[in-house]
Amino acid sequence: MDGLSYHLKRTLVLGLPLVGSQLAQIMVGLTDTIMLGRYSVDALAAGTLGNSMFFLFFIVGAGFAFAVMPLVAQAVARLDDTRTRRVTRMGLWLSGALALGMLPLFFFSGPLLSAAGQGPQVAADTQAYLRIAGFGMIPALLTATFRSHLSAMEHTRIVLLATLAAVVLNAGLNWLLIFGNWGAPELGVRGAAIASVAVHSLTAVVLAIYATRAPGMGRFELLRNIHRPDWPAMAEIFRLGWPISLTHLAESSLFAATALMMGWLGTAALAAHGIAITIAAATFMVHVGLSAAATVRVGQAWGRGDATGLKRAAIAAMILSAAAVVVNTAVYLLAGEWLVRRFLDTSDPEAGAILALGVVLLRVAALFQLVDAAQVMALGLLRGVQDTRRPMIYAIIAYWALGLPVTYGLGFGLDWGPVGLWMGLVIGLAAAGVALTGRFVRIVDRADMEPVTSRS
Repeated sequence: MDGLSYHLKRTLVLGLPLVGSQLAQIMVGLTDTIMLGRYSVDALAAGTLGNSMFFLFFIVGAGFAFAVMPLVAQAVARLDDTRTRRVTRMGLWLSGALALGMLPLFFFSGPLLSAAGQGPQVAADTQAYLRIAGFGMIPALLTATFRSHLSAMEHTRIVLLATLAAVVLNAGLNWLLIFGNWGAPELGVRGAAIASVAVHSLTAVVLAIYATRAPGMGRFELLRNIHRPDWPAMAEIFRLGWPISLTHLAESSLFAATALMMGWLGTAALAAHGIAITIAAATFMVHVGLSAAATVRVGQAWGRGDATGLKRAAIAAMILSAAAVVVNTAVYLLAGEWLVRRFLDTSDPEAGAILALGVVLLRVAALFQLVDAAQVMALGLLRGVQDTRRPMIYAIIAYWALGLPVTYGLGFGLDWGPVGLWMGLVIGLAAAGVALTGRFVRIVDRADMEPVTSRS
């Protein structure tokens, strides 16, 4: 019987490239934030809000892509190539269709932002960004589907390499198009949007080529009859995917609402929030990568009917996530000021206020990343056993019924300002972490699993 050390090693081998790819993915937004911050505070504020909205729609739309991962992991464990092809193909269908449906929301985002209390200039600049960046949603969601497909088969190195290439391309295009270097037009926030579309498109193409033409991948015939619907497979992806989307919506809308409320406190508060949340998101990607690895490892054990392997895979993933929490906390507390300074032009008259607030917010982030890590790991484990509806309910309660009103109450009711808004995040994330972890433990304790070879 494979021991815990074996599962730790396997999770690391699978998870490290996923962690790296998640970190590389966040580097795209990080690069945008750094370069827009050095262009102007107004551009930084619009880019922060635009990225928040894009990510909100992306993470909601990615529910179908995330649903592909546990289903493919199960199919791989059962050596079922046909099922692997069917669920991935319908994941691409649903992801692409949803991306097209989102485009009008990006195009008319200005009035929505104004109605939400944003200033006229920020709303106009953010709309200009989203009218371009929104077209990147199509390749972004297709990329997410290919990433789930390849990760479930433990082909994670190509995911990392493709994402690293995208980071380099994004930085280069930003340098050209935001600032107008080498004779390129100086487009400011619009230049960042164009770069993002190019990055998402490149990544989708690279992963599609690998998934269909790399050695050993041809047998899946992934894109064979891609134009034909497969209704049973589509129904299965939809059944697992829509609760994932609403779970993501519940969490992401809490963060997006916090960004909107920061905007009510002024441009400097929104800029400081943008810097701090970008740093926190970068370190949080470690937990996202480990959570994806947990989904694959638990999903494979679930497919084999291996109860002991499932438990040990889950424990290994949680141990690794806890170790990452310790490291991240040290980074926030010891290097917070140094990190925030990297985003600012010190000659800007508002730089001092942004720096001071950003450092304080990172100290709060040292607390909330602990509970955020717990909830995202629990979600990954639950997806591995294909449990998505009850976690959706828990998430809605934790983030909308509890987190959102507490965030507003601490920030404005008690007049704690930006720190109060972030403490509300902590409370919502903590509630979700406790509920979701408890749900997984109950499922594992009650599971009556048989080896797959004995199943009909």
